[in-house]
This record gives sequence, C-alpha cells and structure tokens, in this order.
Amino acid sequence: MTDVSVQLYSVRDEFAENPGEVLRRLAEIGFTQVEPYGLAENAAVLRTGLRANDLAAPTAHARLIDAGQHAVFAAAADCGVRVVIDPFVPAGKWQTAADIAATADALNAAAAIAPEYGVTVGYHNHWWELESRIDGRSAFEVFADLLDPEIVLEVDTYWATAGGEDAPALLRRLGDRVHAIHVKDGGLAVDASGQVPAGQGSVPVADVLAAAPRALRVVEFDRYDGDIFDGIAASYAYLKGHKA
Repeated sequence: MTDVSVQLYSVRDEFAENPGEVLRRLAEIGFTQVEPYGLAENAAVLRTGLRANDLAAPTAHARLIDAGQHAVFAAAADCGVRVVIDPFVPAGKWQTAADIAATADALNAAAAIAPEYGVTVGYHNHWWELESRIDGRSAFEVFADLLDPEIVLEVDTYWATAGGEDAPALLRRLGDRVHAIHVKDGGLAVDASGQVPAGQGSVPVADVLAAAPRALRVVEFDRYDGDIFDGIAASYAYLKGHKA
C-alpha cells in the first residue's frame, strides 16, 4: 500500500520538549516517515533525529509566502525533504478572485526558486478554501487552476469535509495534482475539538483513501483529548490495515 507518514504538528508540545524521544516513539509505532513543521526552525534537530531513528521526511510544512524561501529550501535539502508545503494562507485571502490569483502568483514565484535546491513546492488547505465559492467553484479549485503544473497539493481531507466539500469527489477531480493527503477524523468542528483516530468519526476515510490511491497518507491531529501517541498509533493501524 501507499506509504504512511505523520505530521509532527500532532505532537508539537512533546516535540518542543524532547524531539529525539518523539521521533523514537513514532519509529517504535512503525513509522518510517514523518512530516515536519517549521522546517527551517527545526532543521538542526531534524538533521540528527531523523538519521538516528531511521526516519525520512519526504514532505514538510514551512511558510513560503512572504518568507525567507532560500533558507527554507536550503533546510529542506539538508534534511532530505523533497516537497515543501505552505500550510496556511488566512481565510481573508480566499474571498475574491483577485486575492486568490495573488496567492497563486506568490506560490508560483516560490516554485521558480525551489528547483535550485532540488525541491518541489506544495500547498495544504484548511476549511475556508473549500467553504469560499467563486462563480460556483471552491476557492481551492480556482487556486489550483492558477498554479504552475509542478506545484503539488496536499489535501487535508478533514478540513475539506468541514468546509462542506465531498472530499473523495474533490480528490478525484484534482487527480494526480494530489501528492499527499492529511488523514484525520472527528466530528468536523472547525476548532478541531473532538478529533478521533481515522475511521472513528464523520470523515469518509475509506472513500478518501480509495479516491487517492497513490497519495502519501499523512496522519495528523490538530487536537486530541487522549494520549496523542495512542491516537496516532490507532490511525497508523487503520491505514496499514486498509488495502486501498
């Protein structure tokens, strides 16, 4: 099956306190890949911690728009990251076609620099890109049409569903543009409360996986009321047991 990764933002508090121990515990669960956040800021600990725990980081989150792109891409190359994903453009930037075009232009400019470092650029959605409509289409799909073809998408399927989208249908429409998906589940609260391991909530996870069979599956929790490592392990077991 497609490889499984985990977004380190899920364990951000624990990672800030003891990154080496967090990476060890994730490897112990069975992960061979992780998705870092704050790539440039965490590059030093990732460089040593990934190697020490036989982990790879094929994707990572880092702010690219209005940020120090050369430093981010250099950190990516240093840590073996192949795809750097901008994780957040605020909701106010998705309400007009002009603002969406400006964001696409900014990400396209970053993508023009990335090949110097052997890196590809991507974008990750929240709910507001799907909730906002431009001429009957989601702002996210309008945006995708404006991106250079080499830019990839990481579809957060929880946020897409929370934004009112049929996530499997969205994935099918986007097709091979989808390089990775965030797999998380819960009651779809936009404050991230009530998130649960994959397959236990309101996201049609099995259909999501079937709609993007070649995409990297990235486990993520924005919040979790129980032991976060238990929650991550349960999602990992679900994905490893799923044959799509």
